[in-house]
Amino acid sequence: MKITINGTIKTIDNAMNIHNFLISEGYEDKLVAIAINNHFIARTAYNDYTIQDNDIIEIVAPMQGG
Repeated sequence: MKITINGTIKTIDNAMNIHNFLISEGYEDKLVAIAINNHFIARTAYNDYTIQDNDIIEIVAPMQGG
């Protein structure tokens, strides 16, 4: 299944929910926001939303600055 993550096309073997996807991408303990197909997904829905073929996923992390 092909998905786009932050502008990069990636192939994943199995459908998975957002929570498991974040773990597989190394974001397990990081504070991030997720948008899929231009819709932000609430953190409470990460276990319920299953990533689909051709989804466009944006992972946004807060940055410090001044």
